[in-house]
Amino acid sequence: MVTLTYQERFKTLSRVFDEFTNRTIFELQKRGLFDELVTPLFVGKESNVFIAKKKDQKVIVKIYFMQNCNFNKMYDYIKKDPRYEFLKKHRRQIIVSWTQREYKNLLRAEKAKVRVPKALGWRNHILVEEFIGKEKPAEPLKDSLPTDPERFFKEIIHQMKLLYRSGLIHGDLSSFNILNNEETPVLIDFSQATLTKTPNSEELLERDLTNILKFFKKLGISADYTKIYKEITGKQK
Repeated sequence: MVTLTYQERFKTLSRVFDEFTNRTIFELQKRGLFDELVTPLFVGKESNVFIAKKKDQKVIVKIYFMQNCNFNKMYDYIKKDPRYEFLKKHRRQIIVSWTQREYKNLLRAEKAKVRVPKALGWRNHILVEEFIGKEKPAEPLKDSLPTDPERFFKEIIHQMKLLYRSGLIHGDLSSFNILNNEETPVLIDFSQATLTKTPNSEELLERDLTNILKFFKKLGISADYTKIYKEITGKQK
């Protein structure tokens, strides 16, 4: 197995990323948020997620694509959020605001005691957040089923309730973006999370709840949608 030096890895990454991304990475490094990118964790349609090193710790670095992402879809989501009504349909501005929104959402969720990765910082189209796991990253729920599905399910509903009371709805909740961290759920990927006063928030909450109920039904957990909805929102469906 070939082990690259830091300088060799940096040169390799520099060839992968454009100048704007390289400059942003360097600025985040200067701020002490991480020392170097170590290995890719996830490659998606909208972003690449890396494990990075910060002294003797690991952190997560999420880099949104500036060119290949579907910024039209991003704009359709973010323009409904009252916090971003001022946005014009400009690619770079949309993607930077999308990243900032995820950072703000994580801060808000953490303040509400929701189990989420701690937001460490952001710049332009790059977000730095807490590494969830020990030696290895915690796996998504879809790949790591809980030993006690009923307890895990109830805890997810509790997290959704805390999030709702903080004024947020995740908006893209599923077994793909809930980590099973030592039998405890951790909610991730908050880029689509929006305020409860956003016009389409009810639709997003219903989709989140439907996804969760459908997944856990396969694990033998039967729950009444109306009852759970009331538990989360305090409102009758």
